[in-house]
Amino acid sequence: AATPAGPFRQPKAVWAVAFACVISFMGIGLVDPILPSLAGKLQASPSQVELLFTSYLVVTAVAMLVTGWVSSRIGAKYTLIAGLILIVVFSGTAGASGSIGQIIGFRAGWGLGNALFIATSLAVIVGSASGGFAGAIVLYETALGVGIACGPLLGGLLGNVSWRGPFFGVSALMLIALVATIVLVEPMPKPEHRSSLSEPIKALRHRNLATTSVTGLLYNWCFFTILGYAPFLMDLSPLRLGAVFCGWGVLVALFAIFGAPWLKARFGTARTLYGNMALMSVVSLVIGLFPDNRTAVIAATIASGIFIGNNNTLVTTAVMSIAPVPRPVASATYGFVRFIGGGLAPYAAGKLVEHYNAHVPFILGAVAVAAAGVVLSTVHGALDAADLAQSPGEEHTPGGADDAAQAG
Repeated sequence: AATPAGPFRQPKAVWAVAFACVISFMGIGLVDPILPSLAGKLQASPSQVELLFTSYLVVTAVAMLVTGWVSSRIGAKYTLIAGLILIVVFSGTAGASGSIGQIIGFRAGWGLGNALFIATSLAVIVGSASGGFAGAIVLYETALGVGIACGPLLGGLLGNVSWRGPFFGVSALMLIALVATIVLVEPMPKPEHRSSLSEPIKALRHRNLATTSVTGLLYNWCFFTILGYAPFLMDLSPLRLGAVFCGWGVLVALFAIFGAPWLKARFGTARTLYGNMALMSVVSLVIGLFPDNRTAVIAATIASGIFIGNNNTLVTTAVMSIAPVPRPVASATYGFVRFIGGGLAPYAAGKLVEHYNAHVPFILGAVAVAAAGVVLSTVHGALDAADLAQSPGEEHTPGGADDAAQAG
């Protein structure tokens, strides 16, 4: 039998989408290094600045519910293009804004484009990539890791010049990705069945999908508490903050690509995730107990990248493996639930610090991610069964192209 293609031997169209994914995921950590300077220069409180995350991710979450409906009518390629155009426009207008309120509003528009792009890009990569489903997930999570690693570095470099720089930078890079997508990605056939707006919500009736989605919400609560509020505890320049979160993002990428598959093969999905969530809970607790110790906060923040990288790959794979619905629907449902947690957590962290102290949000984050492990344990059997059914040389499942065209 022929040796299965690796996750990094792909057609040009897949690389074009993967590059756009990198730039898109840069947007998650891009604003991290400029959060304190934004608060100072625009006379905004930390909780107001955290709305940059909230507006972006909550709109991304809600828009996930309509991505399948849109793409099943206009096709995956044109949904990608629509999402990229929105990101180019709204990231550019955010950079041209004059107040924190305007930036929050434009970040919401950016989130809409992000939802159209992210959900569709995952489906396109899964449907078009060589190396099977597992290889496509690794490639997608690689793009996520590289984007998350490079986003803070770019944000720090450009933010050291002006807080507007990171927004204009993403707009320019996404314009390049837009051109590459138009030129290199072939139109995919529209599915025979058009998705309904209610499908992703109805999918939550399935216990396995609902359980893994709640797990994603809880661990994303901890993830985005650290990502969103830890910069205010470090008291660093944008450039140094960018370096800290670049180190964090490098660990996210390395463990998403290499660590998660190795740990899964050795211990299984369920046991690896239990250990990861327990250790991530400890990391958040360290920040919660020592928020005034800059060294402890920086070390714990960087270390959290290990567990976030493992979790991102393994929970995404688990959702796609055990959900009893088409993968596009599972992707939309999971994205909706987990990004709600990611969007609300930074704003809640800012409010908790204002009303109580800096200990509370990180202790809450530790409790949330520990609870994620408990919730996940209720589908332990399904995770073990999925591990047994999955082989290293897994090929595309029948109907993969149709799933991709639905782009959920």
